[in-house]
Order: sequence, then structure tokens, then C-alpha cells
Amino acid sequence: LTSCCPGWIKFMETYYPDLADCVSTAKSPMSMFGVLAKTYYAQEQGIDPAKIVSVAVMPCTAKKFEARRPELRDSGYQDTDYVLTTREFIRMIKEAGIDFKSIKEEEADEGMSFYTGAGTIFGATGGVMEAAIRSAYTLVTGEELEDIDIVGVRGLQGVKGATVNVPGFGDLRVAVAHGLGNARKVMDAVREGLATKGESPWHFIEIMPCPDG
Repeated sequence: LTSCCPGWIKFMETYYPDLADCVSTAKSPMSMFGVLAKTYYAQEQGIDPAKIVSVAVMPCTAKKFEARRPELRDSGYQDTDYVLTTREFIRMIKEAGIDFKSIKEEEADEGMSFYTGAGTIFGATGGVMEAAIRSAYTLVTGEELEDIDIVGVRGLQGVKGATVNVPGFGDLRVAVAHGLGNARKVMDAVREGLATKGESPWHFIEIMPCPDG
């Protein structure tokens, strides 16, 4: 189960606490960046982490809740100090009278500027699953994965799935659901599968509470 959306994680903790061990232990990209900025980047640049303020621009207000979670301060500093929604950020830009067309392009800071195509598709429904599967497939086989054929899951409207053959592992069953109504269907199916067959219907599940990711 994916772990990048705080809204979904709160839903899971409230209604499916018995399945918490199935959730990925990876932090969200926002929190990963925040902790790296205050550890790796601070060390590389010789900066006191206490003087670094991490501000994230996110499309969802739930990210404000995530930033305040007490677990997200393993480094001794809160991973993310402030979160602005995209609407708040745009409003600030307009109020400041900033004209993006007149701003010259420049490179991102050294040490934190690397990005991938997988990261680009991360925010869309199915993007987390596809990014993870493609990356894992390449690490295992050393080859690029061809297109993933994602289709509707029989009996579960609003849920899509795919089967990816990974050499040395076999068939990897994945599912994608967006909207908490569909998330509930998937979680109920997982709970039933574990209770009756001792295993989940899927190996990897991406859940996004917002429609379309």
C-alpha cells in the first residue's frame, strides 16, 4: 500500500488500523525532500540545519497536517516547516506583482536538483504505481519496462489493475484506486483475502483519495 498521501494514511489509520503493517514505510516525497535538505544538503553545503527552513508548495491541504506529524522529525528537526497550497502560492505571487515571463531561468541548487521522468508522473492516478514498478523492474532486470496495460478490475468499479511479469519473481499483481469510496472497496477486498486465503489479491496497491490523483 502506498504511503505518499496523508489523507489516505489518516483514513487507513482510522478505519483499517489492522492493515497498517501493509503500508509502505517510505515517507512522502515532500517529507523525503525536507529531511534530505536538513541532513544531506546541510552537510554538503556546510549549513547549520537549524538555519534551514523547508517550505513545500502542495496541491492539497492535507499536506499541512502531514507536516505537523510528530513522527516526521527523525533528524531532530521537523522535515517540513511550512506548507503552502498551490492556491495560496499563486495568490502570494499575484499580490507581490511577480511577472514570471520577465524572470530569467536558472538552475536549481546543486545537490538537490536531480529529477527523473518517474517523478514527473508521480502525482497522477497510477503514477506512483507506474513509477515504482518501472524503477523496481529496471533494478531487477537491468532493462526498461514496456507499457503497463492497466484495465478495470472485475467486480470493483473505479478500481484498475494490471499484471506485470518480472523475471525471477513471476507475475506481480498491482491495483490503482482513487477516491475514498473506491479505497474502501480495495481495503475490504484485501482484508477478506487475508482472512480467507492468507494473502492479498494484489502485491502492490496505489490509493489516492482525490479523484484522478
